[in-house]
Amino acid sequence: MYTFLAGIALLIVGYFTYGKFIEKMFGVKEDRTTPAYVNSDGVDYVPMSTYKNSLIQLLNIAGTGPVFGPIMGALYGPVAFIWIVIGCIFAGAVHDYLTGMISIRNKGAHLPELASKFLGKIMKHVVNAFAVLLLLLVGTVFVSTPASLLHVLMDGKVALTLIIVAIFIYYILATLLPVDKIIGRLYPYFGALLVISALGVGIGLVVTGAPIPELSLSNFHPDNAPIFPLIFFTITCGALSGFHATQTPIISRTTQKEGQGRKIFYGMMIAEGIIAMIWAAAAMSLFKGYNGLNDLLANGGPGAIVSEVSVMMLGGIGGTLAVLGVVVLPITSGDTAFRSARMIIAEYLNIAQKKFSSRLWIAAPLFIISAVLTQIDFNLLWRYFSWANQATAVIALFVGAMYLYIARKNYWVALVPGSFMLVMVITYILNAKIGFGLSMNAAWIGGFIGATVLIGLFFNAAKKARANNLPLEEDISGWNRVA
Repeated sequence: MYTFLAGIALLIVGYFTYGKFIEKMFGVKEDRTTPAYVNSDGVDYVPMSTYKNSLIQLLNIAGTGPVFGPIMGALYGPVAFIWIVIGCIFAGAVHDYLTGMISIRNKGAHLPELASKFLGKIMKHVVNAFAVLLLLLVGTVFVSTPASLLHVLMDGKVALTLIIVAIFIYYILATLLPVDKIIGRLYPYFGALLVISALGVGIGLVVTGAPIPELSLSNFHPDNAPIFPLIFFTITCGALSGFHATQTPIISRTTQKEGQGRKIFYGMMIAEGIIAMIWAAAAMSLFKGYNGLNDLLANGGPGAIVSEVSVMMLGGIGGTLAVLGVVVLPITSGDTAFRSARMIIAEYLNIAQKKFSSRLWIAAPLFIISAVLTQIDFNLLWRYFSWANQATAVIALFVGAMYLYIARKNYWVALVPGSFMLVMVITYILNAKIGFGLSMNAAWIGGFIGATVLIGLFFNAAKKARANNLPLEEDISGWNRVA
């Protein structure tokens, strides 16, 4: 219990200390007009309050990640707490803050455009393909996952196909309509449900004196799966996730002032870390050890854990509300996954999105492909998601490091976590069966060598960019409002 409470306390302290340090180091410009006003189009560029932006950001980045990931990661034992706390404060929240703020300084640009500007034009095409694939997979899975949960919640009284169709209809509307019409209106309520349900479970754990294990570096995984590098691909949302880099620019286009960035970007990542801590603690303590947790996961998956924990901690009615709070997570990330994919493609093709027809012809193929994917078994492709997700996080951190290097600021805050995860990303794909299948020793050697080479290339490019005075931000005096 002490480790759990200390971890949550550290996350909160991290927001007020390291988060403040990152904000001060970045250098907020309160008098600089944000894209929400300069490029206002009534569709994607719409000024909204800090409260709305914060809850939308939390729901955008969450998905089932801070619930399902920590539940799976709980099999490793309390070492999962260490990664959530350290990863969230020093990697994930920095990743989200820098992506959001650099996007604000560059017309609300998405990651492919930022990668093109700061890491080279070829990266625009690579990251664009990465991002769209990630978003399609997320959007599709986040049709199936909430549909299955709702189907179970309603005791199978409503056909699964009908639920899937209903979710698709909602996604289409949320993708095509202006951001303040559905997302801006519904998300504050969804966000409140998510926060209340997570706090309910967390308070229940404390009040009932749940036997949450204390700090340990031991590996308790029943299958003896190695902590390094697997835990970094098991617990992503709640610690570090490249998916966030595809979602954060949505809110960079609705943020009113740069000074709101720490609350919206850094703060909501900390909130997600707290949610991850709660669900990891519940999974570790309520199922008679790691073997019991492993058995339940094998039979019912993370969804079964969510249902069991919710009813156990909050009773029938409260448990149902808690499950609904978890159902909200994939739905509110699924709709913005498709919306973000539309915006990235529009940016890539330089197509203004004020006209409904322009939004429709970009979005329609995405939904057609997603509908096809729901009818086939694409588990093999999905296995690459965790790797591609963390590879995207590495790219976003290196974009942040490049920006800070050129600005002659403390680029180590992004380069250190980026380099660490770069080693993990290379090592994982070299060792994994879905990758090159090398021995773990060979994979580690390849990981360190590959990372060393890429970091060397980064410094070479950074020195050239600084020497050439690469502009860090768009000149707002030259911006044109979207017609």
